[in-house]
Amino acid sequence: MPTSEQAYTAVFICQMLSNMLQPITVFRYDKKFKTIYIQAGLNDSLEILITEEGDWDFEQ
Repeated sequence: MPTSEQAYTAVFICQMLSNMLQPITVFRYDKKFKTIYIQAGLNDSLEILITEEGDWDFEQ
């Protein structure tokens, strides 16, 4: 299960993407690495990784 920090950050990121009218294609919690992965954008060009601590960054 995601941590509380991850859950709050995920909601924040999804709301931000929604406000910018960006579609969210993939939303996945990885049990092995304990991270949340979000892929979004018109061309799936935005990849966001959320750590257990609730920190997030764009992936490349």
